[in-house]
Amino acid sequence: MKFVGVTSCPTGIAHTYMAAEALEQAARDAGHEMEVETQGSAGSSPLKTETIASADAVIFAHDLEVKDKSRFAGKPTVDVGVKKAISDAPGLIAQAVQLAEERAANPQAAAAAGAAGAGAGAGALVTKVDQNASVGTRIRQWLMTGVSYMIPFVAAGGILIALSFMLAQVAGGKKGAIGVTNYSLTDAAGLAKSYNLMTHFDPTSGMNWAGLLFVVGAASFGFLVPILSGFIAFGIADRPGIAPGIVGGSIAATMGTGFLGGIATGFIGGFIALFVSRWKVPKGVRGVMPVVVIPLISTLLTGAIMIIILGRPLKWLTDHLTDGLNNLGTNGAGLVLLGVVLGLMMGFDLGGPVNKVAYTFATTGLATVAASNGDAPQLRIMAAVMAAGMTPPLGMALATTVRKRLFTPAEQENGRAAWLLGASFISEGAIPFAAADPWRVIVSSMVGSGATGGLVILFNNTLRAPHGGIWVAPLIGNPFTYVLAVVIGTLITAAVVVGLKSMRSTASTQATAAADQLVAA
Repeated sequence: MKFVGVTSCPTGIAHTYMAAEALEQAARDAGHEMEVETQGSAGSSPLKTETIASADAVIFAHDLEVKDKSRFAGKPTVDVGVKKAISDAPGLIAQAVQLAEERAANPQAAAAAGAAGAGAGAGALVTKVDQNASVGTRIRQWLMTGVSYMIPFVAAGGILIALSFMLAQVAGGKKGAIGVTNYSLTDAAGLAKSYNLMTHFDPTSGMNWAGLLFVVGAASFGFLVPILSGFIAFGIADRPGIAPGIVGGSIAATMGTGFLGGIATGFIGGFIALFVSRWKVPKGVRGVMPVVVIPLISTLLTGAIMIIILGRPLKWLTDHLTDGLNNLGTNGAGLVLLGVVLGLMMGFDLGGPVNKVAYTFATTGLATVAASNGDAPQLRIMAAVMAAGMTPPLGMALATTVRKRLFTPAEQENGRAAWLLGASFISEGAIPFAAADPWRVIVSSMVGSGATGGLVILFNNTLRAPHGGIWVAPLIGNPFTYVLAVVIGTLITAAVVVGLKSMRSTASTQATAAADQLVAA
């Protein structure tokens, strides 16, 4: 048989491609052909129309809304979360085969179902796995859609600003990191004319180049709340949600409501746009609905709700949350505890919803202190989250190296790949181990990640980049102690998983010996 599929995950970095590879490999092993469209952060190459047309069934493994889902209308469809494809790709292929066979056995019913579902972009037959997603799951998908599109802006802005501070310290001495924040593209009040890069850029000045990096990075950060809001609305209402979402997010940022305001306007704008787009209107009005009526009404209502009703309470809440986090920064024990908790979350489901909550908390906090040249608590939290996400795959890699007999040949092979995945902050490198032995691996990951998160806070490490692992080492504050924290967490993870697996192995040996004695008796 021939199958097609689409994979996507919130960050579009690891799960997306691991799921695609797992599905294609499982299809080959079962004697079928499969081509997967990866809708990741690097963009996607859409499946050809003729490829989709010739497919016997479709597999969607996604945590974000599938783009252009209507292309697959009328096809038997398996619809699951992305982690399911990584942990049970052969099972999904088997379900796709079953659906395709059901369609072949009763083509008239399938054709009728396909015609009925074509308008909504549904498949003729859809497996029950994860089809009826809960309200909580849908909300998480919409939120993660916004976060997914926001992350490239965080990465670009954070790294550019970090590089600007590094260059400024070289070019401007001790006060360079402070002076670089004064550069802009306007003649701001109280600043010398030379700080206006647009009119006074000097290519021979290191500080001017540092200022250039800072200005471009700050511009990237300026889009974070509007992009988050716009693509939450996009996840809800598709293209009609973009205008009210982005405009609402810009209003939220201007009012100082931060990411809470952006999330609120994303959902408000999305639902209003979705509601208006479903109006039954005369044929003569349909042509102007998407370009005039929907953006006009949804944008006006979203902005009005934010300015008149939600703006002030959300700003009050944002200010108090920021003050609370800053107070934790002055209370070492409180911030260390937060680092431990975030580490536990990172190690719990290895790229799943809980892991993404911790990661989103860190990245959104990172954006609030983009121009800070100190060691703000948000920078320490981002460092803790990334380190905690590195230790599970590194711990599994170390465990498979020092105690090979406790792992299958396939796990040993995965262990060799996990070295690079862990070093690159791809927590999903530990998923194959968790799928084979869930509680031992998850407990080990949580213990190691929790310890790492607490140690990073204790060591006062900071980080301005939202991703990258060892590849962004120059952007880490106190990199040597940071590496030490990761090494300690890796050792703890490996020790715990080896200990737990050894206990299982010993118990199994004892049970076998007892059985042999009974047989002999």
